[in-house]
Amino acid sequence: MADEILTAAEMRAFEQAGIASGLTSGAALMESAGQGVMAATMATWPDFMASPGRALVLCGPGNNGGDGYVIARLLHHAGWTCQIAALSGANAAPEDAAAMAGMVPDPVTKTGFSAGVVADFAPDLVVDALFGTGLSRACDLDLSSADAAQLHRARVVAVDVPSGLCADSGRKLGAVLRADLTVSFELPRPGHFLGQGPEFCGDLRVVPIGLARISREIPALAAKRITATGLRMHERLLKSGGQHKFDYGHVMVFSGPPGKGGAARLAARSALRIGAGLVSLACPTAATCENAAQLNAIMVAASDGAQDAMRLLDDPRINAVCIGPGLGTGTDACDLIRAVMTAGRATVLDADALSAFASDPGALFDLLHPQTVLTPHFGEFARLFPDLAAELNGNATTGPAFSVLDAVRNAAARAGAVVLLKGAATVIADPGGRVFVNDAVYSRAAPWLATAGSGDVLAGLITGALARGIPPLDAAGIAAWLHVEAATVFGPGLIAEDIPEALPQVFRNLAASDP
Repeated sequence: MADEILTAAEMRAFEQAGIASGLTSGAALMESAGQGVMAATMATWPDFMASPGRALVLCGPGNNGGDGYVIARLLHHAGWTCQIAALSGANAAPEDAAAMAGMVPDPVTKTGFSAGVVADFAPDLVVDALFGTGLSRACDLDLSSADAAQLHRARVVAVDVPSGLCADSGRKLGAVLRADLTVSFELPRPGHFLGQGPEFCGDLRVVPIGLARISREIPALAAKRITATGLRMHERLLKSGGQHKFDYGHVMVFSGPPGKGGAARLAARSALRIGAGLVSLACPTAATCENAAQLNAIMVAASDGAQDAMRLLDDPRINAVCIGPGLGTGTDACDLIRAVMTAGRATVLDADALSAFASDPGALFDLLHPQTVLTPHFGEFARLFPDLAAELNGNATTGPAFSVLDAVRNAAARAGAVVLLKGAATVIADPGGRVFVNDAVYSRAAPWLATAGSGDVLAGLITGALARGIPPLDAAGIAAWLHVEAATVFGPGLIAEDIPEALPQVFRNLAASDP
């Protein structure tokens, strides 16, 4: 259900495997990378690239700089007045990069990289080939205010990642050279989606450089990105061979006191929309009329505490539970959560179910089992895993910096359950270390998902997928992808109630694209 994301180390190993095969070389990969950057830039800005102006190529001391020398040569041949500003001399570069520097034609002027170089040349196009994924320390670009002003006027293309951005985490390592377009190779890096990556990358394009046809011998992947092409979930959700509603699972959503049931109702309707055969909402007796008045296909059951919850969960047909939305955080809520976890059903703990144990996260972790999914936003994550959150919030000075992938993977191992950390790039991990990234950035950005009740809908979607028998990590990934896809289908103006109502169109789109 996902495509690969490669860390910087994984990409280096991928390149080395390709070179070791004898079917490519470092120089050939640089040539392909340079051509890929040119093609992607022309495809992004066809009119701009069709009228050559002044181009400044910033070349670093490593292989990223070698890509830059190729790009400078190609820009010159395309009619651009081109200058190279090298952070160090070509003689200090790796052998392949030095060879590419030697192939740059003489009309391309060359200078050292220093403050004022951008302002003095006044380029229309700037190519950032300084550090790429190789940066391992804080970056000080030493640019003047005049340089910064000129960069703001020019179009900036970053090769692989913007210089100063950690490719593995999306965190700043000192100053970052903001790009309008970032062109990466073969597969994206985690930092393109995480942290401040989308802010600094501008647009993102990933181009092939010939490795995929040569070698797939890469190490164990840090993470996978959920994509439509890899998502086969509609086979489980739409094509199951059940004969009766109970064949598709029975979800129980536990709700809070009168006046607090909206969140649970959103979760319940979402569980029904994703394909659970039945959904029941359990609430205090005083809230039954309120909830029944607003629900039709969803059944309402009275539950006035832990004992009643245990009685309801004696029904073996209830195979998935959602608890937390609108629940409250007092002692009664903690007792109810304990009762639910004792029942051993596949369970989503969201919102108040997480905050109720903020003073003693270990007590919550002791209740969990492998069929549990925790769905915190960052504030709730910080209350449950304060040390991990603090490391994410600190300043990064070396790379690869501690990333959201690291934090969520560690959290899942500590909790012994799947953890889904909500955000523009939602990260999901299981206790075994598998990690998914569901991004809502670049062309998939859906800022209107930041609306009250959106998280309750996501919790319900995960619970409904669990009820269909989908394993917890996959259920969380499928639900997160559908959550964003429904928002993009609906568009701006979305409120939480709209998300489940957009799912039928999402399913139709998936079915239509199925080969």
